[in-house]
Amino acid sequence: MKLAYTILYVEDVGRSLDFYAKAFDLKIRYRHESGDFGELETGNTALAFSSRRLMTELQKNPSRADAKAPSFEIAFATDDVAAGVTRALATGATLIQKPAQMPWGQTVAYVADPDGFLVEICTPMAA
Repeated sequence: MKLAYTILYVEDVGRSLDFYAKAFDLKIRYRHESGDFGELETGNTALAFSSRRLMTELQKNPSRADAKAPSFEIAFATDDVAAGVTRALATGATLIQKPAQMPWGQTVAYVADPDGFLVEICTPMAA
């Protein structure tokens, strides 16, 4: 078995697709005509979005994301964390933590997406 996709429950799927495509240079793989679901190309595992409205119709009760009290995070690796943060902020992200060197050697920064999901921008982990 392999991980196929991760789904974030958002207010506006189109806005989320456009934000992530621009902020992190991702390609939109699929956008359903209803506007309730979409996916981005991110390698082997897609990053997908479903509308909170659709989940409510399906009798789910998704909670809202809170970057200050996250239950998980999404991470994007790049060789230039500062440039990644600048691009994300210019696209509508909110700065949570400036780039900092971690004790294990990685540079890490955090932003929040427009729905409040915590996004890590980091250098790749050393082998």
